[in-house]
Amino acid sequence: MTKSQAYIRPFLGRGLGMGLLILLLSSCGVYKNYERPDDIKTDGIYGRALSGDSLGLGDLSWREVFTDPKLQAIIERGLAQNANMRQAELRIEEAQNNLKAAKLAFLPMLTFAPQGTISGAWDPQDRAAYKGTLGGGATKTYSLPLSAQWQVDCFGQLRNAKKGSEVAVENMKSIRQAVQTGIIANVATLYYTLCLLDEQLRISEETRDNWKQNLEVTKLLMEAGQSNKAAVASTEANYWSICANIVEIKDQITRTENTLANLIGEVPHSFDRNTLDSFKKPSMCVTGVPISILNRRPDVRQAELALASAFYGKNQAKASFFPVLNISASGQYTNSLGNLVINPGGIIASLVGSLTQSIFARGKLRAAYKNAKAEMEVAKIGFQQSVLDAGYEVAGSMARIKVFTAEQEFLDKQVVSLTDAVEATQELMKNSNQVTYLNVLTAQSGLLGAQISQVTNQFNVISGTIALYQALGGGTE
Repeated sequence: MTKSQAYIRPFLGRGLGMGLLILLLSSCGVYKNYERPDDIKTDGIYGRALSGDSLGLGDLSWREVFTDPKLQAIIERGLAQNANMRQAELRIEEAQNNLKAAKLAFLPMLTFAPQGTISGAWDPQDRAAYKGTLGGGATKTYSLPLSAQWQVDCFGQLRNAKKGSEVAVENMKSIRQAVQTGIIANVATLYYTLCLLDEQLRISEETRDNWKQNLEVTKLLMEAGQSNKAAVASTEANYWSICANIVEIKDQITRTENTLANLIGEVPHSFDRNTLDSFKKPSMCVTGVPISILNRRPDVRQAELALASAFYGKNQAKASFFPVLNISASGQYTNSLGNLVINPGGIIASLVGSLTQSIFARGKLRAAYKNAKAEMEVAKIGFQQSVLDAGYEVAGSMARIKVFTAEQEFLDKQVVSLTDAVEATQELMKNSNQVTYLNVLTAQSGLLGAQISQVTNQFNVISGTIALYQALGGGTE
């Protein structure tokens, strides 16, 4: 070594070390973990709807919201048998397998490829003159190579890929939660729809029986000269209309039961159920603090996970600007060394390190990085909008519950008043000539309409509670 070489060598070593230090410092950003942006707005997302503390409806499990044992049994069957739910479970397994592979990417990759050959030349006629030329027999060679390749994660390429896989697993879990919440809400809605149809059928059948009696009385009055054929025809027409409506309600019950059976993965059949009165509205029907909706609603969580995935994608794109360090090692035990065949064999080993740095990639790396940053902004906008959409749905559900609950009190009073009116009209018709049978029919028609409105509004309260449960993310599990 010359004096100049000895003088320059320390500077080269320090320069290389300084260069690597600069690269490491400049790549620190690729090692950051995702954090929720501070400028995501949650204040006021419920509008004028009242919000309570964090112990709201969204913190109850579905069993605490839907306490009807018969409904709970149907929901449990649906969660176990629904095709979408089972597919979501398998998707989670796939994402978890990919995450395991991403974690193992930090370890060296080993390859073992043993080989063996037998070669030689011989004379098919076994002529003695050619034995020396063709050789004494077959030559046997073998090798047992073992190689290893290892990418050293100096600049976060593998780490960000692993983080992306972790986000993918969480996203699949959010999808499963969305499917589960949808199944619970849809099963509960169909169940109470059947309860509503049962009530409508009961009221209609009672009304049909009353109108049949009215028709018979009207015919007797016509025979006594106190009514006419027009009144009989009108009463008869109303009777047949109610009979037709009963047939329609029964058909709706069958179709709703078939829909429910299909939802939970069963063949069409009838379902044992209670009445609308069996529903107990949770006493805690507040929304909870706004920020909790970010952690509870599956679609909001998916939007944030999309932002997290874009964040790690941006880090991966940034990491592509830095070198890739690969270490390869190989070793083999063989009896073939060059042109020689020796027995026993010998060991051959090698170790190679390579550093690959992209210098000019025709703008692809820079374009990929800019696109990754743009995708991150797109995901952030989507996350914010999903929060606003969630608040809108919660506020709407709470407003509907409030309105239907207030209406229920007046509808109950209306039914009581019309029931008294029907009884009073019937009594007046018996004891005086001031009230005709037409007045009785009119009062009964008004009562029928009020009773239908009463049970429909009762169903609306239940439906609104189900919608609020779903809007808050499906509770805790």
